[in-house]
Amino acid sequence: MTKPSIAVEQEGDTARVIVSGEMLTQSLSGVEDAFGATRPDAAHVTVDMSEIDALDTGGAWLIADLKNRCSAMGATVAFDGLKPAHSALLETVSENIPKDIPAEAPPKGFMPWLESLGQSTVGAGRDTMSILGFLGLTLHRLGRTMIMPWRLRRAAVVSQMEETGFKALPIVALMGFLIGVVLAFQGATQLKQFGAEIFVVELISISVLRELGILLTAIIVAGRSGSAFTASIGSMKVQEEIDAMRTLGLDPIEVLVIPRVLALLIMLPILGFVADIAGLFGGALMSWIDLGVSPGMFITRLKENTSVWHLAVGLIKAPFFAMVIGVIACWQAMQVKGSAQSVGQRTTASVVQSIFMVIAIDALFSIFFSEIGV
Repeated sequence: MTKPSIAVEQEGDTARVIVSGEMLTQSLSGVEDAFGATRPDAAHVTVDMSEIDALDTGGAWLIADLKNRCSAMGATVAFDGLKPAHSALLETVSENIPKDIPAEAPPKGFMPWLESLGQSTVGAGRDTMSILGFLGLTLHRLGRTMIMPWRLRRAAVVSQMEETGFKALPIVALMGFLIGVVLAFQGATQLKQFGAEIFVVELISISVLRELGILLTAIIVAGRSGSAFTASIGSMKVQEEIDAMRTLGLDPIEVLVIPRVLALLIMLPILGFVADIAGLFGGALMSWIDLGVSPGMFITRLKENTSVWHLAVGLIKAPFFAMVIGVIACWQAMQVKGSAQSVGQRTTASVVQSIFMVIAIDALFSIFFSEIGV
């Protein structure tokens, strides 16, 4: 077996690149760097292939890539000693090799940065319009399903309720319990300084019922169920199952998106309520252990000083959080471009965007309820 090699002979504006040996994929590792470093500074380049004993696709790719580099530098390239069999293979590879070679390093300076900023801004605007259109399409399908309930896929809704709701109960309850414990412990540490330990009940109840219970539940659901929505629908997009649905006359929004969004709309308020109860229980337990506030005293102060509106304020947010999580997760899945890497990227983006939007909406609700005095 003759090892492949490359040599350059240059005289003035003419260069001769001599390629020899067996240019086979399994033996190219020793000459890949040499091929990549070969950049003849000449107006006319001749590639001598008369000494090539064997050639396959890998070898033809190296030679075609060399030709493209020389042409990009303004040189005219010709082949010498090219065998007919090798000529057909080289022509096929040349037609399919990428013509645009990416820059080795990104350009630096103000104008390239400004161009990149403009492209990012346009892309963000395009994505915003796309997701708003997807939200409108989802709301339209939801409205149509309410008007024509026989179109609803009940089995899919129940299945998604189990996945997004019932299976999430343990982690949500544990999270709520621990949040109550932490609030009671931290609150007690500060309130002891003023002899106001008894007010830890109001601290726990208002914090958990109005904000932390439903907010942290939505964040957990976004990370747990939202990512699952994007990954599952995205995988179907990669395998062209969504295109197959359209071919069969099925609406992917109605089949895939509506059951998931409905399941979240039903289950997120329930999960939020469970988190509230678990948070109050954890806070009451820690108050009893650390401050000596008996369960009876805790319940009495909870009834006397905590309005039912605190619970209502938290649960009113739940459907909005559910809609945002479901729409973002399914929209990101529909943007998958046909590879496993794209599924992973879209799943990550789905979780990040959902959590950001949940926190932003929670902030807007806080301002709104504060302005109306609730």
